[in-house]
Amino acid sequence: MDLSIVIPLFNEDESLPELSAWIARVVDPLGWQYEVVFVDDGSTDDSWATIQSICTNHPSWKGIRFQRNYGKSAALHVGFKAVSGHVVITMDADMQDSPDEIPSLYKMITEDGYDLVSGWKKVRYDNTLSKNIPSKLFNAAARQVSGIYLHDFNCGLKAYKKKVVKSIEVFGEMHRYIPVIAKWAGFKKIGEKVVEHRARKYGVTKFGWNRFINGFLDLLTITFISKFGRSPMHLFGLYGTLCFLMGLGISIYLIIAKLTSPEFSLTNKPGFYLAMLAMVLGLQLFLAGFVGEMIVRNASERNAYLIEDTIN
Repeated sequence: MDLSIVIPLFNEDESLPELSAWIARVVDPLGWQYEVVFVDDGSTDDSWATIQSICTNHPSWKGIRFQRNYGKSAALHVGFKAVSGHVVITMDADMQDSPDEIPSLYKMITEDGYDLVSGWKKVRYDNTLSKNIPSKLFNAAARQVSGIYLHDFNCGLKAYKKKVVKSIEVFGEMHRYIPVIAKWAGFKKIGEKVVEHRARKYGVTKFGWNRFINGFLDLLTITFISKFGRSPMHLFGLYGTLCFLMGLGISIYLIIAKLTSPEFSLTNKPGFYLAMLAMVLGLQLFLAGFVGEMIVRNASERNAYLIEDTIN
């Protein structure tokens, strides 16, 4: 299988027939063996019936249906498990991603040697104030934290080597950070391509302001997991020890002051409460790190390392 196209969707029955015809019109003349995997994320309209009809006319195309809405990350995760193509391309079902970009994205993976190529919708048709400013802030923060200088981390149109999608796990709402997950899994050649962004023709957007708030929270989560997921004590233990030592130092100072000046009142000094707070907080952080280490040591994937190649 040369190519797999994964399309996560939620309530997009109007756009699916036109999108499917467009994909076939672009890819069929190229002579590739390819598949399209539709992942219906618990749609409440006629999306699943439409997918069934489309797959009847295309034997190599597949459909996966969730019992309820789990989110885009879950849809991509299941789609990635189902694909078998040498190159995997993801795109949204709302007709805002152009299938005409498929051949050039495929070439960047197969000929230019990229592990992952992310689309950049440089010219947008939904460039409203409520989307533009939060999106720029979100992408700027992601660039600084990850060291990957992409303009549009959240673009749904991406291309991957098969090994990338089989090596990463997309969970929660981490689909925004697939390039970051891929980089921290050892895939370093990540590129970007300016792609066409089309005005929405059918339906309405499924995302609101909360996606940007969740996006920053997810950025903190993935940063922590990537750096300290296998050694939580290195974070919690460090700051717990520093807090405890700070509280201990203040306590020693107050005790010495009390011994040298009997009239000195410990409980009337803010330092007394600061010392107590620092020591308790430090102990809690240290225990959190210890519990985290216990969980990691007993996790089944604790020694799951990505192997580049072997010689037998």
